Amino acid sequence: MAHEPVNDTDPTLGKLVMDAQRDISTLISKEIQLAKSEIKVSVRHGGLGIGLFAGAAFLGLLAIIMLSVAIAYFIHWNGSGLDLHWAFLIVFALYVLIAAVLALVGVKQVKKVKAPERAIEQGKQIPQALKGKG
Repeated sequence: MAHEPVNDTDPTLGKLVMDAQRDISTLISKEIQLAKSEIKVSVRHGGLGIGLFAGAAFLGLLAIIMLSVAIAYFIHWNGSGLDLHWAFLIVFALYVLIAAVLALVGVKQVKKVKAPERAIEQGKQIPQALKGKG
């Protein structure tokens, strides 16, 4: 078997490893740049979405206020119903009643929250298992 002479144009193992490291480094940096640009777009969309939700919440609050005034004037019925101050007081009492019911339901739901008992028990067993007493 005759050995062919090594050409200067043939890459050495060291050069191949250095090229691979450079290519991997370039690939990783490009992937990081891509991730950053995607995150910027996502953050921009998320911020816009949050702003739109805030605007919708504000307009919803204004709508509730207008509805409250309309209900009070409906109870007043152009002077044929209750006096205007009583009509507004009724609407106020209605909102206080709704808030009390929501708070009561919320308190009952919070009281149902329990500690993760199984996870705590398993967590207590970990030191014993590591000591070989499991």
